[in-house]
Amino acid sequence: MQESIVPREVCDRCRRPASVCYCAHITPIETKTRLVLLQHPRERDVAIGTARMASLCLRNSDLHVGAHWGDSPALARALSDPERPPILLYPGEGAIDIMREPPPGPVTLVVVDGTWAQTKKLVKTNPVLSALPRYAFTPPRPSEYRIRKEPHESCVATIEALVHVLSALEGDPARFSKMLLPFRAMIDSQLAAEARFQGAGSRHQKRRARIRRMGVPRVMTERQADLLCVVAEANAWSYRERAANPELRDELVMWAAHRPSTGETFSFIVAPQRELAPSTTMHTGIDEATLRAGGSLEELHAAWRTFVRDTDVICSWGRYEPNLFEASGGHLPEARLDLRHVAKSTPKSGVRTLGEPPPSPAFTAGRADRKLRGLCHVASSLVALAS
Repeated sequence: MQESIVPREVCDRCRRPASVCYCAHITPIETKTRLVLLQHPRERDVAIGTARMASLCLRNSDLHVGAHWGDSPALARALSDPERPPILLYPGEGAIDIMREPPPGPVTLVVVDGTWAQTKKLVKTNPVLSALPRYAFTPPRPSEYRIRKEPHESCVATIEALVHVLSALEGDPARFSKMLLPFRAMIDSQLAAEARFQGAGSRHQKRRARIRRMGVPRVMTERQADLLCVVAEANAWSYRERAANPELRDELVMWAAHRPSTGETFSFIVAPQRELAPSTTMHTGIDEATLRAGGSLEELHAAWRTFVRDTDVICSWGRYEPNLFEASGGHLPEARLDLRHVAKSTPKSGVRTLGEPPPSPAFTAGRADRKLRGLCHVASSLVALAS
């Protein structure tokens, strides 16, 4: 008999199951400090994270999810407030102790949220963040975060860090200590649940174990709404021709994507800038006139940035096509899946090659349509297998 799982009611505000909702413990707090929380995409789905909790407690705060902030209008607006100059709360060389030397006057406090490895990469790869004046602090007491292991005793949860820092910036520690009430309520409910199910194995543990046995990455089932299938076509010369002339590099001439959860499709033909290889039109299934009438790489990248989300999980068949797109200057989110590798390592999937997809409406033109529909079919088959 197939296991029947009834979806739990989830609070729209804190996004926790209704049985462990912490909203009743939240006291909204006004601040002179403007808080900008930049959350790593992988941290967004962590149920016991505290960035969202902090944003619910602080009225003058914004929570954004993403990995690339160089062209973010929202962040640019936040950092351009002349009444509240921006500072970054992150340890490192040259960081000022905010407890001993707090900046004068109100500030815009930028905080990156995620694991230490994730936040380190966020700061390193975003010059708009690494260029900010940097502040840090030493927690005056150990963390109360008993349900998540920290890399060092001096590490604290995001909401705990904000309690300490806002107290240093604005005084009145008792006012900001109210932020710890929902934090403690979440910890207590989590520990109670773990004690209740200790040794029994919850339905989620059983399901995750089943997914691991199938060989399907958990991200495919836990973040189905973020799956984005992508394909590319190239003006590509043969190995023999490239060996004779190293300048004959593969050139992106088409980029297409489909988001199965919403049915959204992106398709763009790029006009080749070099001589067409003899087999390009045959392989792509697109005639030369159509290719020559395509747009520029700059137009492709601009249109793509309005379609792609930093939270998307890029699904491809092999790595060549995403690499070709990035080599052209295109941006791709950090989370990626090579479905060819997944399918080959999944014993019961029955998928080994990207064969002819089942009949469905066309997504785009030429061979890319068959590849994209086939890739979406593989993704849905793997999700169904794990589910």
